[in-house]
Amino acid sequence: MGFCLEVEGDFACFTRPEMKVERVSYDVITPSAARAVFEAVLWKPAIEWHIHKIEILNPLSWVNIRRNEVGSVLPVGNIKKAMNGGALPALYVEDARQQRAGMFLKNVAYRLHGSFTLTDKAGASDNAGKFADMFKRRAKKGQCFNQPYLGCREFSCGFRLIEDVKKERAAIEENKELGWMLYDMDYQQSDDPIPLFFNAIMNNGVIDVPARHSDEVRG
Repeated sequence: MGFCLEVEGDFACFTRPEMKVERVSYDVITPSAARAVFEAVLWKPAIEWHIHKIEILNPLSWVNIRRNEVGSVLPVGNIKKAMNGGALPALYVEDARQQRAGMFLKNVAYRLHGSFTLTDKAGASDNAGKFADMFKRRAKKGQCFNQPYLGCREFSCGFRLIEDVKKERAAIEENKELGWMLYDMDYQQSDDPIPLFFNAIMNNGVIDVPARHSDEVRG
């Protein structure tokens, strides 16, 4: 059973991993970022989301923004000590602040097509119909576990459930070879996640996303 969400936002940044310092976005949303939108509406250990198609609804538009970022993170060991009764860890923004330029997308809108499968954590009472009804109910009401965002958490987005795509506006009429794009991170092969990529091609504003275990997805 497939579902469709339309998302839109003022800004977006789907960072290219090959950029070491400055943030430069891919031309369109990545499958992993699209998956995160569905998970924000409904996430359960019993289901796993898959993205099948991405429709680009607004012409590609860019903006260059300089902003402040925190250049460090709290060590995991300090967090574990605090959980065991140790001193509370602290990170002082003024000591770790960095100013960086970024090439971001602006005025973005996408239609995301996805579906879910049951995982090995599904219980005896779990079934696809149960979670499908739950997702539709939450999406219609605008409910979410966390606010969906477009690449970076500060770039939040609105969303709505699309039940009849034929009644909606068409995707942009643009064809473009986008090159190798981040597909997702593989956490199953080793302790260190392995990035997966696919060759993204936009035909009349539509990107068909290959299945996770197809030959088109490479690590």
